[in-house]
Amino acid sequence: MVQSNATDVDAYLAEVSDDRKVVLTRLRELCRAELTGFTEVMAYGMPAYERDGVAEIAFASQKQYISFYLMRGDVRDAFAERLAGQGMGKGCLRFRAPERVDLDLVRDLLRATAAAPGPVC
Repeated sequence: MVQSNATDVDAYLAEVSDDRKVVLTRLRELCRAELTGFTEVMAYGMPAYERDGVAEIAFASQKQYISFYLMRGDVRDAFAERLAGQGMGKGCLRFRAPERVDLDLVRDLLRATAAAPGPVC
């Protein structure tokens, strides 16, 4: 699945393959727990988390990997050392297999994002 037509995150998760559903559900749980004051939405065919109408976090099941979108450059810069060994695009971490998703790193990125608003890329 590259882009979903799901209208909500429950429907999105129902579409993903069983081998990815567990970790994507865990990513959702982390986002909901750590991103206090954010709104869960579907944007560009993937679950996203908005503060004041601006998406700062999203995740998706892509064909070759699981993506975690961190749209805050200031948070990426603050975690540069920990992100150095990760597969990264401009604003996303790419995990090639569900078992390789670093949930501790994701939790820390979410906490840093939630701590204060900042510019998105």
